[in-house]
Amino acid sequence: MTDITRRRFIEAFAASCMGVKMLHAAPAKGKVKSVIYLYLRGGLSHVDTFDPKPGRPEMAGVGTIKTRADGVLVSEWFSRMAQQMQHVALVRSMTSTQGVHENGNYLAHTSYFTTPTITHPCLGSWAAKLLGSGNPLLPGNILINGSSGHPGSGYMAADLAPLPIVDPAAGLQNAALPQKVTEAAFSRRSAMAQLLGKRFVEHTPHRDAAAYLKVQQEAVALMKSEDLKVFDISLESEKTRAAYGDHTFGKGCLLARRLVESGVRFIEVEDDQNWDTHNDQVASMQNMTPSADQSMAALLEDLHQRGLLDSTLVVMATEFGRSPQINEVTAGRGHHPGVFTWWMAGGGVKGGYVYGQSDEAGERVADKPVTMQDFNATVAHALGMNLKHVEHSPSGRPFTVADKGKVITDLFV
Repeated sequence: MTDITRRRFIEAFAASCMGVKMLHAAPAKGKVKSVIYLYLRGGLSHVDTFDPKPGRPEMAGVGTIKTRADGVLVSEWFSRMAQQMQHVALVRSMTSTQGVHENGNYLAHTSYFTTPTITHPCLGSWAAKLLGSGNPLLPGNILINGSSGHPGSGYMAADLAPLPIVDPAAGLQNAALPQKVTEAAFSRRSAMAQLLGKRFVEHTPHRDAAAYLKVQQEAVALMKSEDLKVFDISLESEKTRAAYGDHTFGKGCLLARRLVESGVRFIEVEDDQNWDTHNDQVASMQNMTPSADQSMAALLEDLHQRGLLDSTLVVMATEFGRSPQINEVTAGRGHHPGVFTWWMAGGGVKGGYVYGQSDEAGERVADKPVTMQDFNATVAHALGMNLKHVEHSPSGRPFTVADKGKVITDLFV
């Protein structure tokens, strides 16, 4: 059997049991129990959001507003987030060399540059590998509304890949028995699948064979568990659902909060909007910012009110910033990896804090440059991951969770 044929067989075998990926490992040792990684794909403009330049021509007439953090201003388009900035640490000196979407997205998720010879695992897969899930019946790594360019588990085993939730309103699909299949029939089929799977693994040295068998076993366990309800956001009150908003990103953030409550280690929520604003910058931002502002602010407020923010690290990331200058032809902004803003909140972070700064025009880093590797190392450190732990790819190459990234200790209390 060729590698391709074997892989297709394994994938088909796993799909027959709903394709649920799960982990069972020791709990994390860090103060932070969970991470919610909010990814705004397309390249979010920093000067139009969390690093505004009051009175400068680069703002194109967009105003700034005060926040609940003394001396910290944000764009007028983020009035709800302004009321949550006492929880947030802004990193206004993010910098990268990757100005192409695919490369920037890959670096943001893996801390490594793209290479044709290997695919690196995302940060969530590292968390699943080193820490597992806080709930033995739920996956440790979940991706909500993920795009096709997500690196997944890379060279790590298939069971460490994030469980994809395509539609947060629909929850976990294909997790219930078909109407015509009885419990007894399902048990017989599961037993047969286990027997065939065990024999296949015994004769197949490829590690993904065992990984997919584990997926099948834990999928069955989840199907019979009360924890399956955590994926159903319709169980939330109408008031709570309204606070997050009736849009994909808001529903994804609400699902992420429910998953945190149930002990899931790492949840990534991608905004379904495209922040690649090459055309009509002001009009595009006016259209997209309301839902993003609502969802992120509601998430922070909800976590805080439930006493979960101290043990949950919420992160906002994007692949690069956008040029401070408005293009005279398209009225949009181009790609700008030279400087941009990411932020984190909760989990022992200094709230109402700004680390680093861009220059007066938002063109370059003026103080304390931070790479994506540094930022991801900081997230991993907060979770309690060992940054020196070495994992080897199938070819024997050694890798660590955030490459050569250095922890930004100043971000924490």
